[in-house]
Amino acid sequence: MSRLPGALGALSMVVAASLVCAVSLTASPSANAQSSAAKGRAAAKAGKAAPAEPAVAPQAATQGIGVGSAPQIAARSWLLADVTTGQLLAASDPDLKIEPASLTKLMTAYLAFNALKDKKLALDARPPVSPLAHKAIGSRMFVDPARPATVEELLRGLIVQSGNDAAIILAEAIGGSEGAFAQQMNREAQRLGMKNTSFTNSSGLPDPQHYSTARDLAILSARLIEDHPDYYRMYSEREYTYNNIKQPNRNRLLFIDPTVDGVKTGHTEAAGFCLIASSKRDQPGAGFQRRLLSVVMGTGSEAARAIESQKLLNYGFASFDVVRLYQKDQVVATYPVWKGQATEVKAGFAGPVLFTVARGQAERVKGEIERAQPLLAPIAKGQRIGTLRVKLDDKVIGEQPLLALEAVEPAGWVGRTWDSVRLWFK
Repeated sequence: MSRLPGALGALSMVVAASLVCAVSLTASPSANAQSSAAKGRAAAKAGKAAPAEPAVAPQAATQGIGVGSAPQIAARSWLLADVTTGQLLAASDPDLKIEPASLTKLMTAYLAFNALKDKKLALDARPPVSPLAHKAIGSRMFVDPARPATVEELLRGLIVQSGNDAAIILAEAIGGSEGAFAQQMNREAQRLGMKNTSFTNSSGLPDPQHYSTARDLAILSARLIEDHPDYYRMYSEREYTYNNIKQPNRNRLLFIDPTVDGVKTGHTEAAGFCLIASSKRDQPGAGFQRRLLSVVMGTGSEAARAIESQKLLNYGFASFDVVRLYQKDQVVATYPVWKGQATEVKAGFAGPVLFTVARGQAERVKGEIERAQPLLAPIAKGQRIGTLRVKLDDKVIGEQPLLALEAVEPAGWVGRTWDSVRLWFK
């Protein structure tokens, strides 16, 4: 079973209508470069034909449990993951190193959220605006050095408006300088398991040593959603006004699909048009919701990144189901314990046991438990005492550690001795 590295342990076809809406939306400026629409207008004024959008060949899935059924996606690299179970559903060249453009700002925001959580930053603080931030090129939220913005305003400027000035101000507030902050970004990337990522700045401006992959950015996005759910809500905001300037969120899917609540767009000439999108929908008949995450890197236009992302999300929800085998802290079984003050221990799991399978396969999923024998006290609460093997028919598709749901203290000398004798004859 393919899984997303660093996964979050325990991740209706309306394509046609969505695509029509996607194409009809008014284009907004790209994050770090002039939009194709703007180029076309400039060319028209000069009496020249507008440049054609670069063609991107459709790429078939080469990884994930949906290989063979996934749609072809017109992007250089792409990925679809189920955040609810941490499973990789489908991907094409997900480890290709690509300039991440403004997708970089996901790490900038993640570190800012960490700083807020650790009380190293406050939402009402007003970090100074350095000349570097004030003169930032590309997309901006237009912070006035004479009237610095609050951290809360900067976060919305970073997330909704994709402001490069906001990114630099936050980086300097947290790291002291953008260079020092980039080092923090790289340390955090390694901690999260982003093995093919290197950051040199906080905004995503081009640099030969600034790169990432669809897989690494999926890991970061999933962690951001799980670790900071309150701040993640900012990614669903469709527009933000600062300094009397209203700017729309560049994620078109927020205006098309009500189940989409993030995440981030990016664009440079080298990167092409990129989008990480996340959608949360009901699992039919199960009483819970599941979240999918799509990453498309290097599409040919702003419309294409929305169309291809919507295609992936709709495919994921239409083609797969999440099976819940056990609830968190559910008592799966009670097993005998030797040499303990108690003679039994209750066993279960740290979180709900969920697995994604192709639609129609849910009834073929079963779990088999293999436990350590004999179980000897002392046993700590949360200690691994066995393994759940999840099978689809006779094929193992995943494993989960079986844990003790309670502690068992060791018995006295007499009890331990008596059980030792009994074990000799067992």
